[in-house]
Amino acid sequence: VALYKSVPTRLLSRAWGRLNQVELPTWLRKPVYSLYIWTFGVNMKEAAVEDLHHYRNLSEFFRRKLKPQARPVCCLHSVISPSDGKILNFGQVKNCEVEQVKGVTYSLESFLGPRICTEELHFSQAPPGNSFQQQLVTKEGNELYHCVIYLAPGDYHCFHSPTDWRVSHRRHFPGSLMSVNPGVARWIKELFCHNERVVLTGDWKHGFFSLTAVGATNVGSIRIYFDQDLHTNSPRYSKGSYNDFSFISNNNKEGISMRKGEHLGEFNLGSTIVLIFEAPKDFKFHLKAGQKIHFGEALGSL
Repeated sequence: VALYKSVPTRLLSRAWGRLNQVELPTWLRKPVYSLYIWTFGVNMKEAAVEDLHHYRNLSEFFRRKLKPQARPVCCLHSVISPSDGKILNFGQVKNCEVEQVKGVTYSLESFLGPRICTEELHFSQAPPGNSFQQQLVTKEGNELYHCVIYLAPGDYHCFHSPTDWRVSHRRHFPGSLMSVNPGVARWIKELFCHNERVVLTGDWKHGFFSLTAVGATNVGSIRIYFDQDLHTNSPRYSKGSYNDFSFISNNNKEGISMRKGEHLGEFNLGSTIVLIFEAPKDFKFHLKAGQKIHFGEALGSL
């Protein structure tokens, strides 16, 4: 593990990112992309543009858009999958710990960082002695839930709003860019806390809601469409540091309102989405660990 952590994954990811931006000759595009499609099982029939010659470089191919009808958004359930991927874990958050894969946990506070100003988020005015988990819950009788979705290299790489909610704050943690493949996640404790990530926090009709995009090897770019100030995988950063940005201002008291299914951001290559949110005790997930899921399909509801 120590040897793997010493690998300069950020430098390699930046190099890979530059390579992905190199325009391929037209004659080379089909064989290169066809090899990728065969290796990772990409379904090009869902792509808005199926012609492989259209994609000038690997980066454009990774970030390909889908046909509008390819991913219908479920209207019956309150929370949908924000992306394509594989369900690694889900359930109630217990003892301020969240599972990244079965049996391997990480600290909720280390992952999200210290509490954000209560003026921006409607946190409960919990006594200071309460646990971090209890401080996030705003309504009596509610619980904190989590869901982890792993995006493989062959998956659709855009992610969308999982519900109707209001984004108040962005916290960017520079960090490592280790692989988040489930096989790797089993033997590196707190992997998601080591890796670079972008935490979006806000609230939905039941209280606290957050979506975190976790970077990984060769995923040096995490893009949030409404956040032009966000720049990921910079050459220099201080270990353990983070920077905050508020979407609440004198001119915008509500932050960024997102509708269920609305485009939110994108990765280059594959990575992980982590949802942590508050909901009543009768909230139920409609999932099985290890199942494949598509953007727009139901995660859970009341």
